Amino acid sequence: MTFTSDSASTRFPKAFNYGIQSDAVASTTAVFKALSVDDQLAVLWYAYTEMGRSITPAATGAARLQLAEGLLNQIQQMSHAEQLEVMRDLAAQRNSQVSRAYGIFSVNTKLAFWYELSELMVKGLVIPVPAGYQISRDGAQVLETLKELDFGQQITVLRKVVADMGVDPLAD
Repeated sequence: MTFTSDSASTRFPKAFNYGIQSDAVASTTAVFKALSVDDQLAVLWYAYTEMGRSITPAATGAARLQLAEGLLNQIQQMSHAEQLEVMRDLAAQRNSQVSRAYGIFSVNTKLAFWYELSELMVKGLVIPVPAGYQISRDGAQVLETLKELDFGQQITVLRKVVADMGVDPLAD
């Protein structure tokens, strides 16, 4: 099933009406997952670059980045078109070599992987978000909602989002 920003709004009409703070994480995560793959990638990139200073300690403090370094180095060696396809494969949970390698990472390593990937994008070593990219209305709303959550809730949303990306090679 393909979702557009309109179908995400229709499917989750009350997703951004947070009367109860405990629902904020579940609602934000659900709407994020209904975004297009490119909007999911854009939200991650903006979240890590705009909020990265607060996310970084939680992501990299407990993560074993040496596990992710090999995969990050492999991605850096690819063309920009291949890099974009790899990121799309991860977000769409397509079965590929990179998705399977990512799938064995712990959640903390996955958080750190996306942080490091965003840093490589900022440095120009990995394809950046295209200049002038217009994120959908729902994507922008997810990002704004994420900014309004407290730190623990932000990390919980990001954990839930990145944990489901890639393919677990050990699952049947």
